[in-house]
Amino acid sequence: MVAEASSIMGDSVPFADRGSRRASLVSPAARKAILNRMLLYRQASLDQISRLTGASSADLQRFRRELRASHLPDTLLERGAGVAFTRELPQGALLYLIVRAQRPSVVVETGVGPGYSTAWILAGLEDNHHGELTSLGPGTTAGRSAGVHDVALGQFVPPTLRARWTLALGNTEDRLREILAGFGEIDLFLYDNGPVPARARFELLAAWERLSPRGVLLAHHVDINPAWPAFCRSQGVPSQILDAGPPPMGGLAMRVRPGA
Repeated sequence: MVAEASSIMGDSVPFADRGSRRASLVSPAARKAILNRMLLYRQASLDQISRLTGASSADLQRFRRELRASHLPDTLLERGAGVAFTRELPQGALLYLIVRAQRPSVVVETGVGPGYSTAWILAGLEDNHHGELTSLGPGTTAGRSAGVHDVALGQFVPPTLRARWTLALGNTEDRLREILAGFGEIDLFLYDNGPVPARARFELLAAWERLSPRGVLLAHHVDINPAWPAFCRSQGVPSQILDAGPPPMGGLAMRVRPGA
């Protein structure tokens, strides 16, 4: 089943509701373990979010309470986001907290697939009642964990979160340039587009050049190639790690760079 959604770039957002059939295969014990993992935080990572966004500890505590009270983790599990995805991207809840804390107007992510990170970002935007996300994809599944390959594009994003989402198809440098050129500035960028160093270097630099003064640049799986440490060095700082993972996620904000 495919549903059309209004979009900045004019692309449709595919929708495949296959989650309920997958969720029926998860035991109660496994379900509890997955849900707990989805909401697992390291204090060091929360401290980094405060540093990147300027949010107070009290703000983050409030956002965490609101996330615990939400149905998002259950919804993700029901739509098929099982253990393979919490292993590959254990920082989903951190993405939600960053969005809540930073309150971005324009968010761009690359390498979108079934939409695990997408759903967390969109939930943050929805709870802020502000902002839009453009996702560029589909991303590669090469080298991904078992259980990741056979999931439909956009499967994890429920219809209730799609109003703020644009899916831009065509995962190329030209497509990213087109998307970034359509915005005066972007506030949050997530690189999750595979292990190729040249692609990572291009996307990080292209996004950094478009970041607003309060913008934040995130990169998933920064241990997979040298692009993130090299990018951070080019900005005069050592490799900046938001969350140790595994896999580790990098984060750098305009507000904390040297000379800001």
